[in-house]
Amino acid sequence: MVAFVSGCSSFIGKEVAIALAKRGVNIVLHYYKSKEDVIKFEKYIKDNFKVDTLVVNGDISKEEDVKEMVGLAIKKFGHIDILVNNSGICNDSLFFDKDVESFRRILDVNLVGSFLLSREVAKFMLEDEKGTIIMVSSNNAIDSYYPESCDYDASKAGMINLAHNMAREFAPFIRVNTVALGWIKTKMNKDLDEEQIEKINKTILLERFGEACEVGKVIEFLAIDASYVNDAVIRVDGGVKNGY
Repeated sequence: MVAFVSGCSSFIGKEVAIALAKRGVNIVLHYYKSKEDVIKFEKYIKDNFKVDTLVVNGDISKEEDVKEMVGLAIKKFGHIDILVNNSGICNDSLFFDKDVESFRRILDVNLVGSFLLSREVAKFMLEDEKGTIIMVSSNNAIDSYYPESCDYDASKAGMINLAHNMAREFAPFIRVNTVALGWIKTKMNKDLDEEQIEKINKTILLERFGEACEVGKVIEFLAIDASYVNDAVIRVDGGVKNGY
């Protein structure tokens, strides 16, 4: 099996790759920045798991970049069985401080990028009449609203809607599912202070942030074991008490 994981310079992207590699899945490691970090991570994968890898670089919001990266993956492996749309950016700011350029960039990477990767990979999956696509969204797209993150939230809501539509378009050959994440320990929230963390924990039934490896295990399950799960949105948020 071969998995294309976007955003492998992130905590979650790395843990998804590790979880799949443990199951013997060959990994296409995508990154846009942080080349040295991803090359080092590729070595870790090769040293610890009996799988093959390919590192690809590009801006997933650019159609030509996506076509080139998917083409390289197909050239090396001949097929792609799993696509994990994990790349994502955010730019929290006061609502009236947001500018159009920044707003569009977040939509381009999070939503348009997921569309482009899914479209290009699905062409090959449909030829093989099998495959699975997993969107990494957020519970911000469902019921956890932050005006300072409205651009991010909108992009993640779009990913859920896109997944529902793709599940119908690609049926019965490609399963399409979404994980909606809550507060996970990532680079995006590394600057929160103890007071903020304590306040957030009170809104979570498990009273803690999730670990990236816990997300990886859910995605591994959806990708490999959950053969009759399709068009679903799985919340990975520790349980939200009453929204935020």
